[in-house]
Amino acid sequence: MATPHIESKLEDIAEVVLMPGDPLRAKYIAENFLEDAKLVNTVRNMFGYTGYYKGKRVTVFASGMGVPSIGIYSYELFKFYDVKKIIRIGTSGSFHKDIKILDVVLSTGAYCKSYFDQLLDNRDINYIEASHILNQKIKKVADGKHIPLKIGKTITSDVFDLYADNEEVFKANFPGNDYLAVEMEAFGLFYVAHKLGREASCLMTVVDSFYDKRSLSSEEREKSLNQMIELALDSAVF
Repeated sequence: MATPHIESKLEDIAEVVLMPGDPLRAKYIAENFLEDAKLVNTVRNMFGYTGYYKGKRVTVFASGMGVPSIGIYSYELFKFYDVKKIIRIGTSGSFHKDIKILDVVLSTGAYCKSYFDQLLDNRDINYIEASHILNQKIKKVADGKHIPLKIGKTITSDVFDLYADNEEVFKANFPGNDYLAVEMEAFGLFYVAHKLGREASCLMTVVDSFYDKRSLSSEEREKSLNQMIELALDSAVF
């Protein structure tokens, strides 16, 4: 059951997938959170692992960076491997004044100016929502673990926001001022999930901000990301 980008057999992939961008973060999650984890994909070093979390089968599969990359992997996992749910986990920036470094954001929907939708489906959609059902599960788990979530709309950008020449020009490309975070993949994931009738959500830890200029220690970053990983895993098996 190979595709052009995934070498796994059909039975290698669980119905629920956690999807970090970084292949090494997928490896980290498999080694530190899963039991009996098995490496199921190495094509292009986009590592995928399947194991058990609290007795339930889960796959962790890297997406790479950007809408085109997550579009490929989510499409193939949903379409050819019968994956039902994908929770993207990653880091993000923010230019919302109420969002601080290390806040955990749950996206209700992503705005993007990509041509991804037009090239795939000849549609013109700039905003698409996450799965309400899956988001409600994540929120319920977060409440039970006393993890404060920032919940709202987010931006998917083709440009790493910190590299934009002008902050105001960057922000002006996105209507409104209520976007909680900026990342580079969620729109592609949500779009593919809607197209194929699947569920998708996106959790992000904010690691850079236009308003909060704190520098993070490696210990602070690891602890915060671990909290988000555990929240995603607990939601995946909820």
